[in-house]
Amino acid sequence: MTQIGLSSPEFIRAITSDWTGERFPDGRPRVSDSIVERMKLVTIEEAWGTIHGHGYQQQFAGDWMILQPERTLVGRAVTGMFVPSRPDLQRAVQEQGQAQSCVGGQNSWVIDTLQENDVIVIDLFGKVKDGTFAGDNLGNSIYAKTKTGMVIEGGVRDLQRLNEVPMASFVRGVDPTAIRDVTLLGINIPVRIGKEATVIPGDIVLGTVEGVVFIPAHLAEQVVVESEETRLRDEWGHAMLREGRYLPGQVDGAWTDQMNEEFQAFKTKKLAEYNK
Repeated sequence: MTQIGLSSPEFIRAITSDWTGERFPDGRPRVSDSIVERMKLVTIEEAWGTIHGHGYQQQFAGDWMILQPERTLVGRAVTGMFVPSRPDLQRAVQEQGQAQSCVGGQNSWVIDTLQENDVIVIDLFGKVKDGTFAGDNLGNSIYAKTKTGMVIEGGVRDLQRLNEVPMASFVRGVDPTAIRDVTLLGINIPVRIGKEATVIPGDIVLGTVEGVVFIPAHLAEQVVVESEETRLRDEWGHAMLREGRYLPGQVDGAWTDQMNEEFQAFKTKKLAEYNK
C-alpha cells in the first residue's frame, strides 16, 4: 500500500542510510529473522549499552502498563503518528486514504501494512480516553499479522479480551471509549515514544518488564553479538566455578591465555548450536 502522509521509501532510505543490507519495498531496513530471533535473549541494559556507545542516547521509553509482561517483545518497527483532529487535515487525510483504497478507520490503515516479525509502534501523544488505538478485534489482527505485539503511546480498550491475545503490549492506559478526534499524520515516519525516545521505521523493538528500547537497524547485529559474548562468558565462567576448574578470583579477574582458549572453544560450539 502507498504510504500515507509525509513518508516514502526514498525518505526512509535517507534516514536509515547507515543500513547497507536488504530492505522491504516500503524502504524499511530488513534486519534478518535470525537476528530478530536472537534478540529475544538480549537485556535492555545490554542493548542500551551498545547503542549508547554509538551516540544513540534517546532510545528508551519506560513507565508502561504492560499486558502479559512475562513475554518479550521483539520485531521490526512499523510506525504511525496521530495528531489531534482538525476538519481540514482530517478531510485531506481521509480523501488520500480513500484514493489509496484504505479500508476502515485510520488506525486500521497502519495495521493493514503489517507483516510477520513487525512491531506496530504508535504515537498517540499519550491520549487514553478517546485515544484507544486497539481493542480485541484489532489486537487479534495485529497478532495474526505479526506474531509479536504492540507499543502504543496512547490507550487500548476491551482489556479483558485483549489479554487473551498471546502477545506483549506496552500501552499508557485503558479506557472503554473508542478512538476519536485524532487524525493519522503518517505511516512509517519518525515518531516520539515516551518523553524522549525517537523511533525510526525498521528499528528493532526490544520490550521487557523494564520498558522498551528502540535499536537502530544497523546496530542490531552488534547488539546481539555483544550480548551473546557477555552471556557466553558468564555461562562458561559459572560452569568453571561449579566444576572447580578455576577459582572465583581467576574467573572475575584477567583471564589467562589458557582460559581464553578454553572459552573460545566453548563459544564456537555454542554459536554453532544457536545457528542450527
